[in-house]
Amino acid sequence: MTRLTHDSLSAMIDQGRGVADADLVLKGGRFLDLVTGELVASDVAISGDRIVGTFGDYRGKREVDARGKVIVPGFVDTHLHVESSLIAPQEFDACVLPHGVTTAVCDPHEMANVLGAEAFDYFLRSAETTVMDLRVQLSSCVPATEHLETSGATLRAADLAPYVGHSKVIGLAEFMNFPGVLYKDPICLDKLIDFQGGHIDGHAPLLRGKDLNGYLAAGIRTDHECTRADEAMEKLSKGMTVLIREGSVCKDLHALMPIISERTSPFLAFCTDDRNPLEIAEEGHLDFLVRTAIAAGVPPFVAYRIASWSAARAFRLYDRGLVAPGYRADLVLLDDFETCRVGATVAAGRLVEPTLFAARPKIAPIGRNSVKARRVTAEDFRVRSAGPSTPVIGIIPGKIITARVDLSLPFRDGEKFIDLDQDVVKVAVVERHGKSAPGAGIGCAFVKGFGMKRGAIASSVGHDSHNITVVGANEADMALAVNRLGEIEGGFVVTEGGRVLAEIALPIAGLMSLKSHGEVHDDLLPLRRAAREALGVTLAEPFLQVAFLPLPVIPHLKITDKGLVDVDRFELIDV
Repeated sequence: MTRLTHDSLSAMIDQGRGVADADLVLKGGRFLDLVTGELVASDVAISGDRIVGTFGDYRGKREVDARGKVIVPGFVDTHLHVESSLIAPQEFDACVLPHGVTTAVCDPHEMANVLGAEAFDYFLRSAETTVMDLRVQLSSCVPATEHLETSGATLRAADLAPYVGHSKVIGLAEFMNFPGVLYKDPICLDKLIDFQGGHIDGHAPLLRGKDLNGYLAAGIRTDHECTRADEAMEKLSKGMTVLIREGSVCKDLHALMPIISERTSPFLAFCTDDRNPLEIAEEGHLDFLVRTAIAAGVPPFVAYRIASWSAARAFRLYDRGLVAPGYRADLVLLDDFETCRVGATVAAGRLVEPTLFAARPKIAPIGRNSVKARRVTAEDFRVRSAGPSTPVIGIIPGKIITARVDLSLPFRDGEKFIDLDQDVVKVAVVERHGKSAPGAGIGCAFVKGFGMKRGAIASSVGHDSHNITVVGANEADMALAVNRLGEIEGGFVVTEGGRVLAEIALPIAGLMSLKSHGEVHDDLLPLRRAAREALGVTLAEPFLQVAFLPLPVIPHLKITDKGLVDVDRFELIDV
């Protein structure tokens, strides 16, 4: 909340008592009491950025007709990467506030892996201007691994220390390198020690038993990587807050629905992690998670509690999450309670209107010309081998976890080839930070599950080191797509038959567009159409699926610029 003076605090007291007109009153509606679960008919009075009155009638200097509406606390997205929305933080602000998201806890490690601490400076400058409350976690794993990939930057504990006291910083972001924690890597321990007593975000897919105990003993308190109900229940029982994720690729809400109850709701929260403008426009943001949970049988007040009060408490944001006097005036006015249809949003006591966004100072983009990959040819994607047998990355739709599939592929003259009959195409990662020696910096292997019959898809969004990842049924089209990304400063490209069919430029660190969220949405449509109709791709979100193939901290098989990675063994595989 904003710093108070005697005058502003006195005004809040008088307006709460009803002896002075409130700054803003939501008149004639009902609000959701997250303590009792009841819908209460009452005005809601606001002074400055604070709720000052409920359970009564109030007069306001400005009054908003809330008749027929239900007022709930603003939604808190507990874990996301703004970069994955493909838009800059100020555009993200304008994109998700109409969906009721008034607080977002972001980890800028996508940009940090490209630019280092400069990414923190950029996000903190942006967070000081946003209408929503954008909070920043300090990226713990830059790079995600030290020996399996080439990153654009490296951040140690000393690099994070200058940001700890910033008012927008919550704590240490998702600790992805859980093997580094368990095996007591000194670099990991330095960061964990510095943040003891503060918030440390977790990231521990499939971690169970005593290894989970050891991970938690390091002071880590949350996890957004649960994909099964039994895994989530074990983590809940051991004191973790489980962040239930429903993004554009990782869709865990239905799998985790069995763990949601009134009893567990104080220890649950919602997050999106990675959600693109197409799905935000077509489905929504956190409002989509709430309505989906309610439709599946979750009591509405439980779903709304998870989306607000429980989420805020998990991240020590104790000033928000209830419609009650003294709490931050982050509120959502619902046209329909059961379907979470958002009619209006109040952020820090301000009714969200276009004028709020227009009044913000503009933040200049950074990270231009960060795609420094060498030009490639079709020859760069040949896979030499002693025989036809090979481990293949198996796509699991809706998951970033991948399977290891051991297959026999066409083989001749010491080279393995694509096999469309087995739905196997090539995948390669090209180092793009300009750090590789000539002739090096390309890892090439095979992937199954795209349904691709022709052409190629390339992306400079490649979690988390953001080298260029390309998937293709034709090596020449793969090379064309990679080279085109260098020309447009990064983004997504679809090629087929020697032609670029569709593209979107993401020149901010090769991750985010200079355009508005509406324009990015419109640019993504022909990309999706080209992938499906021209290439035959069957995945719902192929571009984000491509982007997660080089993430070597998510089981079981991944690929980086150094080659194929057995994540379970944390080592490279010679294909």
